Amino acid sequence: MKTELVIFDLDGTLLNTIGDLAVSCNAVLAVRGLPQHSYEEYCHFVGNGILRLVERALPEVLRTPENVALVRADFVRYYTEHIDTCTKPYDGIPDVVAALARRGVRMAVASNKFQAGTEKLVGLFFPEGCFSPVFGQRPDVPLKPDPAVVEEILAATGVARERVLYVGDSGVDMQTAAAAGLRSVGVTWGFRERAELEACNPWRIIDRPEELLALLDA
Repeated sequence: MKTELVIFDLDGTLLNTIGDLAVSCNAVLAVRGLPQHSYEEYCHFVGNGILRLVERALPEVLRTPENVALVRADFVRYYTEHIDTCTKPYDGIPDVVAALARRGVRMAVASNKFQAGTEKLVGLFFPEGCFSPVFGQRPDVPLKPDPAVVEEILAATGVARERVLYVGDSGVDMQTAAAAGLRSVGVTWGFRERAELEACNPWRIIDRPEELLALLDA
């Protein structure tokens, strides 16, 4: 079955963003005199949107809706200003994106990162118009693993489900693809372990970006 559209997760799939996420969250924690966390811990804090990231980073006793909202606002301001300090595409990703474009395969982004941050990063690191649409977290749209964002992409592109691949690095991504009835490709170069991907029964798991190209006609 010829693949016409590849939907990518952003953080941990296209871009290694964990350094800037960790530094930004630690910065807003430090201002409050709160304990900070390691990069390894942040790899498990991310994936469900900024609100959950902040909630997980805060001491349990401080996880009130009011505190989480305040820290989230500070985080978004700081992170937006420092969003590309350490962030970069994973090795091989630019080449794969270019190869997909040459083959006429459409590409889209479905992220749980806030919309402005998602758009900014895609614009910074990839050619204009390479990904369309680009959807992050927006008001009144449920976060992944709810398939709402994928349904939006399918409606916008008009591509049949059987001609779509969904690519991501986490169990949340694999669950999103399953909920939308799409073939899922788990990637092992991101933030989560292979075991998490395997537990979600993905269609395929790949270890290097270029392996994606061999799946287009599978």
